[in-house]
Amino acid sequence: MSKFKLPKTFFGWSNIKWVIKELMNVYSTNKSFFSKKRLESGMAFLVGQFGMVYFMLQNHATMTASDLAIWAGIEFAISGYMVTQIQKEKKKDDPNESHEDQV
Repeated sequence: MSKFKLPKTFFGWSNIKWVIKELMNVYSTNKSFFSKKRLESGMAFLVGQFGMVYFMLQNHATMTASDLAIWAGIEFAISGYMVTQIQKEKKKDDPNESHEDQV
C-alpha cells in the first residue's frame, strides 16, 4: 500500500521561512511580495466573516426569514464590495492595458 505524501516543495521549512520573511517585510521599509493593503483588507474580511457566521450559528434558532434575508444581503454586499475593489486594483495595475480603451 502506498502512503499519501505531502509535497515537500509547498510545506517545506524553506517556504515557511520565506512566507514569514515576506510578512515581516510588509511592515518594514523593504520590498515585499505581499501587499500591505490586501493583507490588511483580507484579514478584516476574515474577521468580519467569522463574526457574521458566529452570529448566525448562535442565533439561527430564533432568526426569522427576514432576519436571514438581511443577513444574506449583508454577506453578498460585503463580498461584492471586495470583488469590486480587487477588480479596480487589477485594472489600475495592469501594465498591458492600452490607454485608448479608457476613453
